[in-house]
Amino acid sequence: MVQRMQIDCRGLKCPQPVLKAKEALEQIGSGEIEIIVDNEGSASNLQRFAGSQGCPVTVQAAGADYRVVIAKTADSRPAADAPSADRFTCAPEAGGLIYAVSSATMGRGDDELGRMLLRAWIKTIKEVSPLPARIFFYNSGVMITAVESDLVQPLRDLEAKGVEIFSCGTCLDFFHLQESLLVGKKTNMYEIMQSMAAATKVVSPL
Repeated sequence: MVQRMQIDCRGLKCPQPVLKAKEALEQIGSGEIEIIVDNEGSASNLQRFAGSQGCPVTVQAAGADYRVVIAKTADSRPAADAPSADRFTCAPEAGGLIYAVSSATMGRGDDELGRMLLRAWIKTIKEVSPLPARIFFYNSGVMITAVESDLVQPLRDLEAKGVEIFSCGTCLDFFHLQESLLVGKKTNMYEIMQSMAAATKVVSPL
């Protein structure tokens, strides 16, 4: 029987909304779970969690709140590498090195030269110690993570070493690349700002 549940998670800190969504998914055979949260970070985490469980998800702003609807079907299966629900936190760990890539080119001047420089920069990351904890791509920088090139594999290699790769969801949408992400995960401005604020150092290939 198709079921529908609603969970009010306003006022709860991450990862509580995700933990409650996980519990609800385990209780129903198939159906929809609507979770109401009061911040973009929780809505983003719920969206990422649903994706990791193989469940379609929609997010709709409702005034100051967000309504996240997760659909569980007979075909829904968790991904083999799905993180545990308690990993979906809004507040990043303090400290660490963050890289921020805001363009598809490096430096100002000739764009062709800028693309060459940025390719070399990204391919050199693995040679430099310490490795960044996270790399954020935004503005035209998201083209590096969502357009097939010789940079995708080096970024996947960095992921395998524990570096988290994030691309701005709004930027992917602007460039019509929402469904084209090839490496890493989508994120939002809240998570970008939280990570930068907590970082020991932020490096950007300007």
